[in-house]
Amino acid sequence: MQFLSDNAASVQPAVWEAMRKADAASSPYDGDRLSVSLDEKMAALFGRQCAVLWVATGTAANCLALATMVPPHGAVVCHEEAHIEMDEGGAPGFFLHGAKLLLCQGEGAKLTPDAIRAVIDPIRDDVHQVQPHAISITQASEYGRVYRPEELAAIRTLASERGLGLHMDGARFGNAAAFLDSPAGDVAGEVDALSFGFVKNGAMSAEAIVFFDEGQADLARYRRKRAGHLQSKGRFLAAQIHAMLDGDLWLENARSANAAAAEIAGACADRLMHPVEANELFVRCTPQEREALRGRGFGFYDWGEGAARFVTAWNTREEDALALAKAIASL
Repeated sequence: MQFLSDNAASVQPAVWEAMRKADAASSPYDGDRLSVSLDEKMAALFGRQCAVLWVATGTAANCLALATMVPPHGAVVCHEEAHIEMDEGGAPGFFLHGAKLLLCQGEGAKLTPDAIRAVIDPIRDDVHQVQPHAISITQASEYGRVYRPEELAAIRTLASERGLGLHMDGARFGNAAAFLDSPAGDVAGEVDALSFGFVKNGAMSAEAIVFFDEGQADLARYRRKRAGHLQSKGRFLAAQIHAMLDGDLWLENARSANAAAAEIAGACADRLMHPVEANELFVRCTPQEREALRGRGFGFYDWGEGAARFVTAWNTREEDALALAKAIASL
């Protein structure tokens, strides 16, 4: 019974079928019908004009988006637990040619305007100090916490006042949207660029960078090619994104994952380290208790000395979620 990561889940059958249908001669790179039509489809979803680039990984999506906003001598403001800081192997520094990450604190791995000001206000405006050029937030956060529209608006206001770009890492954007039960545009807020995650939510190898500034998209196209991420048969990535967007499959999948997490959360009581707002659970348990859970067939990651992380997915079986809930309750 697998709760290691939603990355470990199987591929949604509709995605396989869409890729099969795309298996015919077409224009290479991003000139095919499926790739070209992504802009219009995403514009309808978010309620404003945008330009969409597909890439194969979330790391590439985050870093290529940020590279359009931040020069090598600049910096990105992010949470100290952000994926770009903790889990991307120095890729931001590589893609941004040495740009720095300025780390903020914040409950639930979320940023606030005050936390951002605490980091950027002491920076002198001179050539001897690295200047911030962008803010990166994660929706849902690395601890499964969701930004409400008013929180996003407050960060947008600060970014605009300071002339900073605003990027959203949306690896679990669908889970945030399912929790808020709000239109995609409200869940994203007025970000400049969104890394819209699909792989964790049922796709095989496709993520979307959604630029709400077409000038940034034009620049990112060159950077994508230079970085080796312009795939010659891009129609297979575009097909996956279309399949996930059609009929709001991305949202249906996320709702299923969230429901499974909520089922388990109900049995965790005060073991929960964070409110469960998406599809991740951080649960206090001793090494002995973790060993007992693994002995009963549950796969998950340890989270430090005294906790474990469980992640549900679009296809987590109800009986598996119930079994884990029962097992945790019996510890």
